[in-house]
Amino acid sequence: MQLLSQLESGQSGIILAIEAEESLFHRLSALGFRVGKPLSLIRRANFNGPLHVRLGSTDIVLRIADAMRIQVNTR
Repeated sequence: MQLLSQLESGQSGIILAIEAEESLFHRLSALGFRVGKPLSLIRRANFNGPLHVRLGSTDIVLRIADAMRIQVNTR
């Protein structure tokens, strides 16, 4: 188990848990981040910038701080 923010570009995983306050949890859920859903990290922006994450056929750019709240199981 590791955090989404720790994945390397090209790695995939399944969401295990989202540890966030209620408002962020609802925002992430609305974007498609749900326990049990597979995802893959497409790329990392330079200088500790946001992450490009693919959930199914949807691409999302996510802040590192938000990615640190999502626990994943890598395949």
